[in-house]
Amino acid sequence: MALKISSAQMVQNARARITEIDTADLIAMLDDPDVVVVDIRDIRERQRGGYIPGSFHAPRGMIEFWVDPDSPYYKEVFGQEGKKYVFHCASGWRSAITTATLQDMGFDAAHLKEGFSTWEKQGGPVEFPEKKV
Repeated sequence: MALKISSAQMVQNARARITEIDTADLIAMLDDPDVVVVDIRDIRERQRGGYIPGSFHAPRGMIEFWVDPDSPYYKEVFGQEGKKYVFHCASGWRSAITTATLQDMGFDAAHLKEGFSTWEKQGGPVEFPEKKV
């Protein structure tokens, strides 16, 4: 079966209309209290590879519901005035599509262009969840 649009085309279309932030720039923004980094990777990805300190974990499948104040799943973290939200995944594909979708909803956000894949290599700090005993 032929698709009307490929996933790669969806990512390309999203990237053409959203704000992309380079890894070095987000590293420099980490101390800014007005920046909220949102990690949309699966919980297992965070456990295996670590995460950006202070990032908020929001599983990809719930984003649209968590940012919508009229949703029963709404999370207050997404209702903070004056904050800059930067979403990320592993390679920047899921977060590009997510950011475009949120933009369509009227939620202002950006995404980490290369995702978490280059974060540590470029000097970004990484935390790991505590091991359960």
